[in-house]
This record gives sequence, structure tokens and C-alpha cells, in this order.
Amino acid sequence: MKIAELKQICARPDVVEVWDATASDPKLLVYMKSYRNTVPVPRHWCQKRKFLQGKRGIEKQPFQLPDFIAATGIEKIRQAYIEKEDSKKLKQKQRERMQPKMGKMDIDYQVLHDAFFKYQTKPKLTSHGDLYYEGKEFEVKLREMKPGVLSRELKEALGMPDGAPPPWLINMQRYGPPPSYPQLKIPGLNAPIPPGASFGYRPGEWGKPPVDEHGRPLYGDVFGVLQQDEPNYDEEPVDRSKHWGDLEEEEEEEEEEEEEEEEPMEDEDMDEGMQSVDTISSTPTGVETPDVIDLRKLQRKEPERQTEKQLYQVLEQKEERIAPGTLYGSSHTYVLGAQDKAAPKRVDLLKNQKSDKVDVTIQPEELEVMDDVLAAKYEEAREEEKLRNQKEDFSDMVAENASKRKRKQQEKDGKSKKKEFKF
Repeated sequence: MKIAELKQICARPDVVEVWDATASDPKLLVYMKSYRNTVPVPRHWCQKRKFLQGKRGIEKQPFQLPDFIAATGIEKIRQAYIEKEDSKKLKQKQRERMQPKMGKMDIDYQVLHDAFFKYQTKPKLTSHGDLYYEGKEFEVKLREMKPGVLSRELKEALGMPDGAPPPWLINMQRYGPPPSYPQLKIPGLNAPIPPGASFGYRPGEWGKPPVDEHGRPLYGDVFGVLQQDEPNYDEEPVDRSKHWGDLEEEEEEEEEEEEEEEEPMEDEDMDEGMQSVDTISSTPTGVETPDVIDLRKLQRKEPERQTEKQLYQVLEQKEERIAPGTLYGSSHTYVLGAQDKAAPKRVDLLKNQKSDKVDVTIQPEELEVMDDVLAAKYEEAREEEKLRNQKEDFSDMVAENASKRKRKQQEKDGKSKKKEFKF
């Protein structure tokens, strides 16, 4: 097959090479080369000389530590240690081999830990299928370059003064814009030339714009006609004091409050009857109309407290002996009587109830035999009150707990004796 035919057939003509037409199945080969994520065969497969033969004689650069490790200063410490070792005599080296000394390099391990776990950065890695070939490190990296943007160094190399067009503009006007960059705006071809510049073929002029027989531009708005019709939003003033998402001011709420206050007044006027505004004045004589009326609701001011509340109070601690047989004993207590007398005391109504006051409920039928029923009810309520105020007795619980513990101890002793006995 011819190379031109092979390029027309495949979806990606850029992968077709000169020797692909001589393959046993060129269509399959080109299909596999143009398939997604296919890794190409290294390019030195067809070279006569060995791989990396051209790098002979080039001085190899010493290994450079990464920045995050070099920042710790370990390189200088190691260098000083190596110089010290070189200055030693053979007898000293032999002695140190037999009796080595540890901890000669004085370095803070926290600094090393931070270097690896805090400030470590990933090295630059190659992408999938990006193989190394001879001379790859000397190639110019075009990642920072943008099509259509000329750097100062390139302008100086081309001898372009300020405001002058690039030297390839005349050929672009003749043959058209580059097909690889259809969206690229090139002044003098499909975009207007900078202000102050003029068309022509003299030095510093921008050639002749490509137009048809009717004088219309071929590739784009080269005269800047469409830009004049479109509104320029960049020139409009932008209010930078407001931010997106800010809450609006409370003007609407104030208006609603005013309307609510006005509505009941209108109803009262309707009930009393319509009165003309011309005959009756709303303000009494001798009183001037104020300039500003504040209709906002007045916030209630809390009365200033005479004495500040005490946040906390330190109680006096007192050591106590734990009585034998107590279930929840404590080795220290607190003195509650030493509190501030001036502080207001909380009144507990339930604790301060006197024991002689008893609530009695009487049914209407029992009113006839009042003397007998009242005394019985009183005694019954008194008994209930006594039972309620009686403190709980934990002595039976303590005794039960002690007997359980004794029983468990006896069982444990019996098991240990059985284990010790051997036939």
C-alpha cells in the first residue's frame, strides 16, 4: 500500500510512519497504533548502534537530594563526617571497627520526621506510554508556551519592534489561518489590528486583510465591526462593595411593620366616619411637625442589676474517716456552712414544710359524721407522711452483699485445694 492511502483509511493519520506500508497487514498495524492507550514500540528498535551509545563521554551529573530533604541540612552534616573520617589514620580506623562509637551524627529526628511526613513533595512522574528515548532531557518543554503569544525573547530574536506584526502574518493572509488552531485569534487575519497600527506593506505595517470580491473579510472580523455593535461589559462599573450571598438590609421588614401599624388606625377612622382632610388638621395648634419620625419598636432595656451574680464558690474540704460497713463511703467532705451569707438563699418549699401540716381530702357524704372521719383521715395522712420522710435502711443490703462475698471466697478456696491435690 501507499502511505497516502494508508493515511486516508485510518482514523489517526499522524501515527502512520514510512515503514508501516511494508508490513504484512498494514491496516491492522495502523489500527493497533491508533487505538486508545496503546504504548508505542521504543524508537531505537531500528537503529544500528546500541541504546544510549551517544551519551558516552558526557559527564554524569551527581545525584541531587530532593528539596525537602536538603532543607534539613543532613547533607552538610554527612559531608563533615566524611571529611573527618578521611583525615583519620589507618590505625584509628581499625580501632573504630573493633570498638565502634554510636551517635556521632547529631541531628534532630523531629526535623527529619517533618521533612518526610509534612513537607514531602511528589517527584515528577511520566504519564502512561511516555517512554524515555535518547536526548529526551535536552528537548524544549512546550507546556508553558501558548499559541499566538510571543515572548519578549522571541520578539528580540525575530527583530520585531513594539507594535510590529510577526513576519509570518503575510503568508497567513495569503494561505489562511493554521488548521490546527481554528479558534485562535490572529490580529490582521481574523481579528482587528491593535489601535494605532495600519494596513500596508511598509516596515511596521500589517499587510493586506483577506477579503472577498465584495470587500467582506474571509476569516473573521478583521475590521472590528462586530465588536462595536456588541455591548462591552468590561467597561461597565461593577459594585464591589456587595458580595454574592449577602443578606439584604431589613428595609422590607420595617415597611411591613409600618403597614401593620397603619391598618388598625384606618379601621377606626372608618367606624367614626369619614372626615375631610381640608377642614380638620391632624396636628394640634402650636405643635410643629417633626422632620423624622422613628416608627421602629423600642427595645426593652433590662434594669441594671445592683449586685453581680457570683459564678462559683470554693467550698472548704474536710477529711473524714470511712466508717466500717458503709456502702458508698467518701474520704473527704465539704463544709456547706461557710457560704456567703449575703447571697440570696434558695427556698425549697418541700423541705421547709412543717410536719404538723397535713392535707386531708373529705367527700361530701362524710360531712355528716365530721368528727369521726376527720380524726381518722388526719391519722392516716400523718402515717403516710412519716413513711415518706423515713430514711431508707441499707443495712439488710450490706449484710446480704457481705454474705455473698463470703460465699464466693469459700468456693474459690475449695477449688484451689482440689487443684493442688494430686493422686
